Amino acid sequence: MHDIRLIRDNPDAFDKAMARRGLSALSGEVLSLDENRRAAILAAETAQAEANKAAKSVGAAKASGDEAEFERLRALVGEKKAEIASLNEQAKELDGKLTDLLMGLPNIVADDVPDGEDEDDNVEINRWGNPRNFAFTPIEHYELPAVQDGLDFETAAKLSGSRFMVLSGAVARLHRALAQFMLDVHVNDNDLTETWTPVLVKEEMMYGTGQLPKFGEDSYQTTNGWWLVPTAEVPLTNIVNGATVEESYLPRRYVAHTQCFRSEAGSAGRDTAGMLRQHQFEKVEMVSITKPDESDAEHKHMTRCAEDILERLGLPYRTVVLCTGDIGFGAIRTHDIEVWLPGQNTYREISSISTCGDFQARRMNARMKPAEGGKPVFLHTLNGSGLAVGRTLIAVLENGQEQDGSVTLPEVLHPYLGGKTRITAEGQLA
Repeated sequence: MHDIRLIRDNPDAFDKAMARRGLSALSGEVLSLDENRRAAILAAETAQAEANKAAKSVGAAKASGDEAEFERLRALVGEKKAEIASLNEQAKELDGKLTDLLMGLPNIVADDVPDGEDEDDNVEINRWGNPRNFAFTPIEHYELPAVQDGLDFETAAKLSGSRFMVLSGAVARLHRALAQFMLDVHVNDNDLTETWTPVLVKEEMMYGTGQLPKFGEDSYQTTNGWWLVPTAEVPLTNIVNGATVEESYLPRRYVAHTQCFRSEAGSAGRDTAGMLRQHQFEKVEMVSITKPDESDAEHKHMTRCAEDILERLGLPYRTVVLCTGDIGFGAIRTHDIEVWLPGQNTYREISSISTCGDFQARRMNARMKPAEGGKPVFLHTLNGSGLAVGRTLIAVLENGQEQDGSVTLPEVLHPYLGGKTRITAEGQLA
């Protein structure tokens, strides 16, 4: 959410910032609501002062026997009470409209974010590894002989419908091993705190991280009002919802492995083959809560944490900075990490690492008390995949495929698989 004082002080700068997001000038509408709201509040306060003054005089008029003045003052108090109630209701309504408007506006992107319309305008900042030269034409993950018994879309469709999957045998074990490996690296080497969180959250938690009100159709809501989390970003970031923490408490670096749920609204026809885009999937999610002056450095640190997972797995990738037309609603800067998928002969997103500045903290009213004293300031929040487990499974399968239909597995996973090094063409760990 945006600081209304900044919009008041520099409406032109705000409009220019929204223009980079492809939005028309909005400061006039924002400031009109703000001005009317403040006018109603001031009028209510003035009326309250007048009512208080009249109320003090009522007793004096009664004591003096001035019945006419007594009745006039009593009527005036009643009128002012009605006026105050009306003005307070008006201010409340205007405040709600202003909040709804600001809640629906995206974050202001950082100055160093490239301008652009879509993913074609993203800027590459890092590339690691060389795609493998296959002696045969590589195929996509769901076509591999090694996974035919372990990756079952037909049964999943019977159970739940399209865009679900049932994993079994070697594929299920590999999927679990990948999540365990990611958690171990982040906890042991990256100093993140492993956290277990609910996957059902209250509606205000979704507002806090920006999934609501604008993107409700992208998530699932239960009949009693809970929401299924799209990622662990929601519960992890909201740990500080409504809190004022000491500066010494920061930074907080969390990591959680959870089920995630997305309706994929508006994505009909996209990536329907295989398990690339599912309604239910797993992620190892990283969230950092930092001091304002440390969030840029933390963004680079989190990006390296995600890149390092891919490097340990031996998976070629590239990192891009998202342009203004592709960046997410709550981010001021986002690094997308794209892993090489030989079956598609292209790089595909496997992690988005975003810094949100104080955008989410304002929505959550999450603050830091400076060590040197003074007024509390809003925290900065960051989030990113470390990594998407299912997409990492796809990358491991496709990059490790062999001509005989088997899959050679990354060495770092061997200890998690009981020393097994590959999946045979028959779907067995060996």
